[in-house]
Amino acid sequence: MSNPTSSHGEPVEEPTAVDDDIVVRAQEGLADAEAARVEEHVVVKEPAVAQEPDPWDSPEAATLAYEPAAEAETTVYEPVVTPSDPVVTPSEPVVEAPVVAAAPILPGPSPIFVQAPESPRPRGNRAAAGAIGLLAAVSFAVLYLATALGFGAIQGTVTAENVGSAALTALGTWGLWVPTVVFFIAFWLLGAIINRGRWGVWVVTGLLVGVAAYGGHILGQLFEAPFWTLTASQGQTLVEGQLLAPLAIAAFVFGRELTIWFGAWAAARGRRVTELNVEAQREYERTLEAGPQLVRA
Repeated sequence: MSNPTSSHGEPVEEPTAVDDDIVVRAQEGLADAEAARVEEHVVVKEPAVAQEPDPWDSPEAATLAYEPAAEAETTVYEPVVTPSDPVVTPSEPVVEAPVVAAAPILPGPSPIFVQAPESPRPRGNRAAAGAIGLLAAVSFAVLYLATALGFGAIQGTVTAENVGSAALTALGTWGLWVPTVVFFIAFWLLGAIINRGRWGVWVVTGLLVGVAAYGGHILGQLFEAPFWTLTASQGQTLVEGQLLAPLAIAAFVFGRELTIWFGAWAAARGRRVTELNVEAQREYERTLEAGPQLVRA
């Protein structure tokens, strides 16, 4: 048998007979390759919660595992309207919401502060004693000057013709004003100490004011000398001559008596002040017992 040749004159090999077993094996290999390719595209889903029983053990779950994925949802975007495009609104009536006026906020009751009344301060009698002492000092000066003119008339140095000039001359001397000032200071200090005391205290302690007026007379004579021009012996002689002088004894008596009588006035005024203090204290206690009171206009 001759070998066939191609169009170019080359020899062509004729196909040999293929064994049936080889064909069967080739077909089985293609089937295995196709099955492997299908298995590569199979996606096995894992359970969502590991603690729960595995739902893939049932036959229905195994079937669901091989179902193709659902188609992705299509997202539809609304068209964007630019400011230049006309906006078409529906021809529906526009209903405006009613405007509700807010209720006025009324102020609440303001707090009321109640201040406790202050306790009354007790009134004193010291200022009144000073004013009364001033009148007593004027009286002391008048009595002291009258006594000095009287002793002068006894001695013959003061007569009816020169009594006026003698009085005017005495008004400008240290001998008159120094004992007067000392008497006033003593009376005022005693009144400040006694304050609202009784009249009996003034009667007893009036002796101190008389002693002060007696010393004021001696001190006035030293100023009248004057003492800064005297020697020590001269000053001593002057003081010894005034210790029992009638005018010095008169100063003591005037100071003592004026303190008693003007002290009675100061004591009466102090008693009145004491009553006012007691009444004010009672009113304060009544106010505390009544408690706070709300007074409306």
